[in-house]
Amino acid sequence: MLKRTFDFTCSSIALILLSPLFLAIGVAIKLDSSGPVFYRGERVGRNGRIFRIFKFRSMVFNAEKIGGPSTSEADRRITRVGRYIRKFKLDELSQLINVFLGDMSLVGPRPEVKQYVDMYSEQEKEVLKVRPGITDWASLRFHNEGEIIAESGMEDPEEAYFKLIRPEKLRLQLRYIREQSFLVDLKILFSTVFMLFRTRVIES
Repeated sequence: MLKRTFDFTCSSIALILLSPLFLAIGVAIKLDSSGPVFYRGERVGRNGRIFRIFKFRSMVFNAEKIGGPSTSEADRRITRVGRYIRKFKLDELSQLINVFLGDMSLVGPRPEVKQYVDMYSEQEKEVLKVRPGITDWASLRFHNEGEIIAESGMEDPEEAYFKLIRPEKLRLQLRYIREQSFLVDLKILFSTVFMLFRTRVIES
């Protein structure tokens, strides 16, 4: 109950304060390429329930029909504005709407597409017992996922994801399930803000 109250309160305040930024991002996306402002892909949530995630669209319309769910920084489906909002993780901000609606939490395992969830082992299915989140330990570890895939030298981004990211990502998500608490959530949130400032602002 405390976690949901915290999520609802924080997401409500953030959505109000960030509304001018949301409007600016939306206008930039519409001026840059045709298609909707938001990408509404299906993800698997708590207890296996399917929901549609809100992400500011950073790729061409119907990108999922052109390529797979894993994306490298060199992916040609990414738009000009998309490269900028992905660099500063602005495309993820709109998931505050999912947090407000109760589909997601501020902190929790990142939601996956069904085709990846269908491959979970019985142990890995433990991550479905909690609401997925905007950030977690795995998000901090793989904050540059697109760069890792692009620099892997593998032609298939799906292969790079499965070999270089997925195993450790699931291990960290299971770690979160074991250790979760309000204090752990606060630590992850502060670590995420610090990581974004260090890697996206100072080093840009």
